[in-house]
Amino acid sequence: MEEPSVLDYVKAKLNPRKYPDLLQSLQQMEEQSPESVALEVIDSEATVDKVKSLSLPWKMITGVLFALIAQFILEPPTSSVGAAVSFYVLSTVLIIAAFLTKEIELPRHRTAAQTPMPTQIRNGSLYFGLPVALLAFLAFGGNKFTLVNLALWLVAIGYFLNAFWLPQQGAQKFLEKLRAIIAERKVKISVNQWAGLLLLSFILVAFFRFYQLSNVPGEAFSDHAEKLLDVLDVLNGKTSVFFERNTGREAIQMYLTALIVMVLNTGVSFISLKIGTALIGFATLPFIYLLGKEIGGKWVGLLALLFAGIAYWPNVISRVGLRFPLYPLFVAPTLYYLIQGIRRSSRNDFILSGLALGLGLHGYSAARFIPFVVVLGVLIYLLHSQSRGKRWETIFALILLSFVSLIIFLPLLRYSFDNPEMFGYRALTRISTMERDFPGSPVQIFFSNLFQALIMPFWKNGNVWVHSVPNRPALDVITAAFFFVGVVSLLLRYIRERNWLDLFILLSIPMLMMPSILSLAFPEENPSLNRTGGALVPIFITAAIGFYAVFSSLLKKLQGKVGRGMVILLGIFFIGISAVQNYHLVFRQYYEQFMSAAWNSSEMGETISWFANTIGTKDSAYVVPYPHWVDTRLVGINAGFPEKDYALWPESFDFSLEEKGAKLFIVRPIDTNAIELLTEMYPDGVFSLHKSEWPDKDYLIFYIPPVESYDPLLEQEN
Repeated sequence: MEEPSVLDYVKAKLNPRKYPDLLQSLQQMEEQSPESVALEVIDSEATVDKVKSLSLPWKMITGVLFALIAQFILEPPTSSVGAAVSFYVLSTVLIIAAFLTKEIELPRHRTAAQTPMPTQIRNGSLYFGLPVALLAFLAFGGNKFTLVNLALWLVAIGYFLNAFWLPQQGAQKFLEKLRAIIAERKVKISVNQWAGLLLLSFILVAFFRFYQLSNVPGEAFSDHAEKLLDVLDVLNGKTSVFFERNTGREAIQMYLTALIVMVLNTGVSFISLKIGTALIGFATLPFIYLLGKEIGGKWVGLLALLFAGIAYWPNVISRVGLRFPLYPLFVAPTLYYLIQGIRRSSRNDFILSGLALGLGLHGYSAARFIPFVVVLGVLIYLLHSQSRGKRWETIFALILLSFVSLIIFLPLLRYSFDNPEMFGYRALTRISTMERDFPGSPVQIFFSNLFQALIMPFWKNGNVWVHSVPNRPALDVITAAFFFVGVVSLLLRYIRERNWLDLFILLSIPMLMMPSILSLAFPEENPSLNRTGGALVPIFITAAIGFYAVFSSLLKKLQGKVGRGMVILLGIFFIGISAVQNYHLVFRQYYEQFMSAAWNSSEMGETISWFANTIGTKDSAYVVPYPHWVDTRLVGINAGFPEKDYALWPESFDFSLEEKGAKLFIVRPIDTNAIELLTEMYPDGVFSLHKSEWPDKDYLIFYIPPVESYDPLLEQEN
């Protein structure tokens, strides 16, 4: 028998089914003279190890490459849906093949605690807290925060927390360390590599949140005028629970902005709103990190933080100065403490989840859907084997969570009883025929909206210019491709392992998009980045899971410093490409299209401010309104006079005759009627054209010099 070569040995060991004869020959040789082949076997095994170390997970690599190509094809303006779908189908097939052959492996689920959840309650605190909560509910009538109802509310919250909160060893150890630090009067700070990496990541995402905040976006619009007038009400002592101007708004943004105005002295201005919402968007990121860490480990948490921190979607809704980022802000901690509470059988985590949920209901109307997501998560858990032996305690914990959130929601709960139509107006006008009839079958509209929302990360994120780049994907090319990999991988792992968390992550995405999907009367408003904002939390975590799964698998396959270094550099390169595209989307595309569409109320405000502080007064300047033109309230806000609306309609021009000093009118150049009336009324007036930085934003300034002796009544008699 001819002696097999080393290559024959490798073939037989790697694929014994294909080369059974070779395998049999080797076995016969080993039986005949094992000593003579010992050295050759050792050499052959070393060769096999080298071959294995050089074998790349080609199915996974090709699947990711096809996903990247598909998403690149969907980038506007030359989108090709057919070709992109074809590549995504091929990507799906390859990812499935890679998953089945273990080329791609997801991070493992964290081990659940086996200890039962304590059920003891401090009955005294509970029995005292209930009547106090009832008194607080009664005291909140009149839609106003007062010292009395605030005190009752806070006392009720304190007693309920005392009734259910359990002492924690970790907290006790922290307090002991804090006391030791105070006693020694020395603070020791040690930064390891992971802490340094985390710090650098936060610096990067802080840049994306706050860079050019005063300029991007650069103009306020009518919604900002409503918010700033609400803030002005707060500063003037009006402490509303629910702000009813312009169909109603929850309170958190108004009080936060008022605090910023007082602390930073930024005035009742657009920048005050933007500072508040940018801080809200930034505060969301630590909870995205913690949630990602809870679901997939610290690297998934870090990647989710990075992707969400540099992404165009959360960046834009955090910069626009409206309540939009309050939705993801409270989704992230609610889900984090819920999932951690289930895993650790921790009652305190359920309480914290309830606190976050209750506060979220005071933030943005879309957050009213978070309770449904929480209930869905618990139901999914109860229906899976992981809950065996813990079902009743989980139901108790859900009731506790709901109870805590209800106490936090108490002021708005009272308002909803007193003013149900105002409280539910915005939601009801979208989900019902209150404002207009459905433009088709509501069932068909729902499923169409659902489909449009689900493909929003890859296809079109809506057509609203104020908080998006219209008709482009909600995600950049890199994030979208790895989000797709993450979705397919999570679905495959759920089919194989039936772990409740995989299914919950996937289903939470459409559930958190429901505030947009349920726009049945106005389907053209779906999808939108603001009403789907809560879904960005699981979306970026899923993208991080896909990214980590791919690159951790590559690191396992490519051993040695060179191979691992190449994988790490490739990962950094992908994150860099994502950062560059998102930078361009926010600070170029979004900025330019926003400024092209928004009216230049800031320039008009500067004109009136200059006039009021030099030759005129703040009351002798006017803006002539024109359909679909500038919001005249914003002109006053930008001029530094937020209480003044500078509108003066042509039919009221006679009112200006009472002013004897210098006067100034701002007029739209195409408003020929106003131009003729002003020229006739003030023959000594002079028109000049103010050239704007942006096309089609020029306006006319009509200046009337002061008249020392001017009596309009005598003028009429003559």
